[in-house]
Amino acid sequence: MNRRTVLAVGGAAAFGAVAGCLGDNGTPANEFDYETTTTNGTDVPLVPVDDAYEWYKNDEAKFADARTRTQYQERRIEGAVFSPAKDAGSVDDDPVEEWSTDTRIVTYCGCPHHLSSQRAAALIDAGYEHTYAINEGLGGWINGGYPLEGSAIDAEWELYKIDGTTDSEYAGEMVLLEQLEENRVEVAPIQDDGSYTLQLHYAGSTDSQFRVEAPDYTVEGTLEELTNGTVSG
Repeated sequence: MNRRTVLAVGGAAAFGAVAGCLGDNGTPANEFDYETTTTNGTDVPLVPVDDAYEWYKNDEAKFADARTRTQYQERRIEGAVFSPAKDAGSVDDDPVEEWSTDTRIVTYCGCPHHLSSQRAAALIDAGYEHTYAINEGLGGWINGGYPLEGSAIDAEWELYKIDGTTDSEYAGEMVLLEQLEENRVEVAPIQDDGSYTLQLHYAGSTDSQFRVEAPDYTVEGTLEELTNGTVSG
């Protein structure tokens, strides 16, 4: 049975900077003692979406979309720039490179914070120590009714969940979901027992072909097929 959750949509801008320094151990400046996730050896603070919105409306942070160009163009936080994570692609003119390293930066994605924490970790390593990832992702922002822009914000978006399993020896590594005909990517970590759950916010045809890439296998199919049962090698 397909497991889908219909999401609501919302509809405005943000920016700012904050001073500070790295901690004694080279950790990010997590001024608010938020929960962290470790990505590529770097601790990334996870800001609750409601706190991120407070920064947004008070012009206290800049927002960076860590997804693919297609996903960014379709629906994004209003005023956010395109600054993809490594697994989502690359860009020659990343606007973040023009920002001061003391800028408070909030990254986000839809999975809900795997691509965004990957991008945040890279930024922290590059000296942008006041970088956070939205814990609940873009879905949390949408459910809060917070400002959006893009070419498809009024589409009937749904959340698809693809459950899978692989060998537990790959725990901590990432599984990638890619739409074959479009520039659309999501990732998810492999848990200690080898399980994983990929999340995709999508408004297109369920007949489109997708690829699941685990460390030890690749599976292709439609969303209808991939959300029926558990994906495995």
